[in-house]
Amino acid sequence: MTKYGLRARVLAFTILPTLLIGGMMAGYFSFHRYQQLENNLINQGINIIEPLAIASEYGMTQHSRESLKRLIGLTHRKNSPLIKSIAVFTQDNVLFVTSNYHRDFALLSLPRGSPIPTLTSVEMHGDDIILRTPIQAETSFDGFPLPSDSEPPVIGYIAMQITTDSALVLQYRDTFFAVLMLILGIGISVLFGFRLVKSVTQPITEMVQAVHRIREGRLDTRVNRPLTGELEMLKNGINAMAKALSEYHEEMQQSVDQATSDLRETLEQIEIQNVELDMAKKRAQEAARVKSEFLANMSHELRTPLNGVIGFTRQLLKTSLTPNQADYMLTIEKSARNLLGIINDILDFSKLEAGKLQLEHIAFSLRDTLSDVMQLLGPSAHDKGLELSLRIERDVPDQLIGDPLRLQQVLTNLCGNAIKFTELGNVDVRIERQASLSGGKVRLNVHVRDTGIGISTEQQRQLFQAFNQADSSISRRYGGTGLGLVITQKLVQQMGGQIQIASQLEHGSTFSFSLEIEVAPLPIDHHATRSPLAGQRVWLLEPDNFSREALLAQLEEWEMQPVELQPDSVLPPQEPLIIGSGAQMPADEVVPWLDSYGNSNPIIVLLGSHDQAQHEQMLRHGAQHCLAKPAHHRKLQHALLTREAEPQPQLQLQPPVARHNIRVLAVDDNPANLKLIAAMLEERVSEVVICQNGKEAVKLAQSHTFDIIFMDIQMPIMDGISATQAIRRQSCNLDTPIVAVTAHAIAGERERLMRQGMDDYLAKPIDEAVLEQLVTTFAGQRHQRTQSQIIDWSLALRQAANKEPLAREMLTMLLTSFDETQPIIEQALSGDADPQELLAKLHRLHGGSAYCGVPTLQRLLAQLEQALRDETSPEELEPELLELQDAMEQVRSEAPRYLA
Repeated sequence: MTKYGLRARVLAFTILPTLLIGGMMAGYFSFHRYQQLENNLINQGINIIEPLAIASEYGMTQHSRESLKRLIGLTHRKNSPLIKSIAVFTQDNVLFVTSNYHRDFALLSLPRGSPIPTLTSVEMHGDDIILRTPIQAETSFDGFPLPSDSEPPVIGYIAMQITTDSALVLQYRDTFFAVLMLILGIGISVLFGFRLVKSVTQPITEMVQAVHRIREGRLDTRVNRPLTGELEMLKNGINAMAKALSEYHEEMQQSVDQATSDLRETLEQIEIQNVELDMAKKRAQEAARVKSEFLANMSHELRTPLNGVIGFTRQLLKTSLTPNQADYMLTIEKSARNLLGIINDILDFSKLEAGKLQLEHIAFSLRDTLSDVMQLLGPSAHDKGLELSLRIERDVPDQLIGDPLRLQQVLTNLCGNAIKFTELGNVDVRIERQASLSGGKVRLNVHVRDTGIGISTEQQRQLFQAFNQADSSISRRYGGTGLGLVITQKLVQQMGGQIQIASQLEHGSTFSFSLEIEVAPLPIDHHATRSPLAGQRVWLLEPDNFSREALLAQLEEWEMQPVELQPDSVLPPQEPLIIGSGAQMPADEVVPWLDSYGNSNPIIVLLGSHDQAQHEQMLRHGAQHCLAKPAHHRKLQHALLTREAEPQPQLQLQPPVARHNIRVLAVDDNPANLKLIAAMLEERVSEVVICQNGKEAVKLAQSHTFDIIFMDIQMPIMDGISATQAIRRQSCNLDTPIVAVTAHAIAGERERLMRQGMDDYLAKPIDEAVLEQLVTTFAGQRHQRTQSQIIDWSLALRQAANKEPLAREMLTMLLTSFDETQPIIEQALSGDADPQELLAKLHRLHGGSAYCGVPTLQRLLAQLEQALRDETSPEELEPELLELQDAMEQVRSEAPRYLA
């Protein structure tokens, strides 16, 4: 008690004076600094408004609003962002002209009945300063000067609104440094305090501890530190006392008691630590729960208004708009989607941190997936004059099994960063095959190289930290959440790879990552054994080295014979020529080549721009095809196969959709969202019924039959889940598909809603393509119920891009997969199947059914797959497995009708 009391007093008397004096000085100088900044702002405003008042005399005397408008507009622009608004009022206090639109001119005008001030007046309004200066007439209306002995008449006044934001920023900066100096002073005071404690109180503490040890029976204790003055006398007294007490043997028993006491205290401390650890664990669990709730609420609250913004923007884009209006609406949609991307980044980061992000395991085309990313990023690269290229080595397999969306997300993040931080040169993507692995897998290496600003070694160490960028100045210049590379790294790791970086300042960067991915045993697209372009010669003119190498690799993959065009080359007639235009060869330099060879050879121009006017210019000068860089491999192949020029289709923001003859119920408590989904559905279905809460929906479902119900989840009176359960218990829509429409986008939300009775899930903001797919799927199921068909051939054709041979091939492969799946189903029915093996087989069959127009079979497989993922035993799924066998037999029996 004495030790801590003395120590505390010494530290208190050392630190408190510094804290009080420093705090008062920091407060005084911060306040004084703010007053000084405010006065400087006022003086600066006066220096602006008074000359402006003199210059405004001519415009007022001549009643020239245009000249005054230019004068005050120029003044406003030159002094922005200091000035918010400038307004000129007549002597009758009527607004004459203003530099910009202002919502409340009463703030700038004088109060009714107040005289115009003879000098500049200053008035404070919150964070703004209002300055008013009279405008005096120095000349008459006919241009002659007024007599010098008379007071110039006041013909109006100028009001100027100045913002104090810059002063507040400086005040915050000065306050920060004042607080920093205060903390530094306190730190120095603490340092001296501890030095004082060490030099004065530590000897006393040691002697007190020695007394305690003597009292505990350790009579050989002595104070040996060399001391001076009274402390030396005290030390000698303690040592003498210890020597005297050693003559008493009773101290032995006291030593035993003290040892017992020490043991008891140790046990108590351990118990306290255990309790504290348990409390800390509970706090951590509670924090994790609060974080999940916060993310769910954040997702819902942000996605709900974004749904209206994006949805109604898309609806407006379908109407007749002027070019400017269409551009504004596209800008609004792009901004809203950027905000949605930030929200998705935060949610993805949370899922990855919690280990709850599940990767898809579906078949996809690697080249189509990567080409789609390049097509998406092409315009942003073209806007900066960059060359964007994609090179996929010939031995890289195309048909893979994995998560194409997450692969696109990784490549989009890396290429987007490369474009953002590159001002001149190239952004090049290269994919190569590193090795073949067991289990039908391959290891691919992906390299994203740019010629941008580069990253120093010190910056690379913090590059993959959350909410961080390589440099704070870069953060201010380029923006971003600092989560893109963290998410990319974690996604690559979850895909079984590692990401690396090689970079130097001002010499660009190369991000590389590897992937272990499964090769699809069944192709998802139809390819001939030999390319239709094999053996053909094609001439190539591409100044950019990386784009040329990527193009050569693609042409060689098609087994063509590319020849680089030289100045002295002679082109045989009808042999195709590919010309690449970009930073090294602008579009104007391509025109002479088109004029020279356009009449004798089919020319394909690869243009480093998405400007439609440049594309049309190339076609006018003789190009048969004009594609934007980097060219999609399917479009380039089509251009090489189609020698005649095709008319350019008009840009259509939203393709027309066929309306289904069904009745749909839409339920949402938010009027804007309800209006939006109703407008989207009216374009796709014949009848739409709307209501604003779950109770109304249940009432309608009891008296009317619907083909689909779109149910919002979070609603007053009755939420969507309760309404769904009530409809399932008793209504006219016991088997009607119910789709959950919700802004919650956290991990496990879809599975939770499916367990509550929903048939599918639609996230806000609503994606029209997803909505169209849901309507088409459930409308097709309704058609099947009425027509007693299990194969929807029209749906199968749509899923095969209207290629009937491909649709037949996919249906044939599905029938083959039935034979592979049937044995494991029989084992499951007999109770001998491994649940994980059954899940793998059903998942594979589910993926194949997605391309064959069998929605009933697809839905049944999805239900079984989800049940097995929820650890339901195969024995409990016996009715569903029997239903699956029946559905497979129905497909087998109907398939010959379409395969003949």
